[in-house]
Amino acid sequence: MQCGKGGEELADDRLLDIQAVHKLFKGKTVVSELTMDIGRGEVVALCGGNGAGKSTLLRMLAGILRPSGGSIAINGVAWGENRDFYARQIGYMPDDYRFSQGLTALETMLFWARLRGLGKARAKEVLEQVGLSGTGGKPVASFSKGMRQRVLFAQALLAKPPLLIMDEPTNGLDPYWMESFVALVRQAAAEGQTVVFSTHQLQIAEALGDRYVFLRDGRLVLDGRKEEIKGQHGEAGLQKAFGELFGLA
Repeated sequence: MQCGKGGEELADDRLLDIQAVHKLFKGKTVVSELTMDIGRGEVVALCGGNGAGKSTLLRMLAGILRPSGGSIAINGVAWGENRDFYARQIGYMPDDYRFSQGLTALETMLFWARLRGLGKARAKEVLEQVGLSGTGGKPVASFSKGMRQRVLFAQALLAKPPLLIMDEPTNGLDPYWMESFVALVRQAAAEGQTVVFSTHQLQIAEALGDRYVFLRDGRLVLDGRKEEIKGQHGEAGLQKAFGELFGLA
């Protein structure tokens, strides 16, 4: 059930409603008239090459960028109607982040936890989930790329938000931890959280996603579930679809 602006429940399973959203930068269209609904518990892989508009779309979904036109609503509430409510619906994992010098993983997580009204126990719990509870006094700024990604993933999980938005979340992850990451995303979806993530790696999209949205030059060119795409393209699935869409087949 959805909640509308006044708190009334809406009788469908949509979490995210995107209507004719577009974004212009210096007169150039980066995202063009995109319309789609995303339901509760879906894991949506946003695919496309560099410059396809993936990160721009995710930043608009997260409320960091304002669309040039169109509307985005979570649980029936648009960002401009109630920013605090909208922000509480989201856990956002950016592609990169400049961490405060000197803060440990626990200190960093405690800072984010307090912003969300959460305590030390939850901060420790998410660090345990991402395998960083034993990093001691080592500052996050000195971590490897993969470890910093795990810190960002942990903060996105902190408040157990209805919507997880992740921009290239697997960049820098080592193969050992990749399996744990996939399991945690799948667990979040099983518990009813919706996940939208971007990737340019089709093997990551296939491992994580159950629905695939392809962008090219800011336009939606394919939106389908794993079974639908395999039905159209056989076991080659995403690889064949990607090749046909981007002239690589």
